[in-house]
Amino acid sequence: MPDEKGAPPQIQVQSLNDYLEVMSKAVFQSGMSWQVVNAKWPDTNEAFHGFEIGRVAALTQEELDELAQDKRVIRNRRKLAAIAHNAQRIIELDAEHGCFIDYLRSHGDFYDVVKDLKKQFKFLGDTGSYFFLYVVGEPVPPHDEWMCAQERAKRR
Repeated sequence: MPDEKGAPPQIQVQSLNDYLEVMSKAVFQSGMSWQVVNAKWPDTNEAFHGFEIGRVAALTQEELDELAQDKRVIRNRRKLAAIAHNAQRIIELDAEHGCFIDYLRSHGDFYDVVKDLKKQFKFLGDTGSYFFLYVVGEPVPPHDEWMCAQERAKRR
């Protein structure tokens, strides 16, 4: 839920599950109102077993099909599959870099991180990446500055 300035609350990351949950929220918010996603979030969290990363990464096609029929979640099959894929990528990048935060910090700057997040993860665009990085406490440019850069990029 955003604060009075509209910013979502930041978290103290305790585990890979936290990264997955925040990233999954960004995935579900892609093309949707954050209010809709927030309203469904407690049930979504339950349906995804608290975003326990190993369990989500191991979801089978049958389990994804079941989730696609589950009224507790936003039933977009492609987004549901993306969350399982993203869980797998977080685990892989965590192993490859020694820890996931080292992966995030292995890029030159915010824009390089975003570029790689968009390449590595499904349904994670510019806005979702900004949201993800902000919520997990990674450095992001001030929102108004970032919005201006987004507008300039659209005009090109």
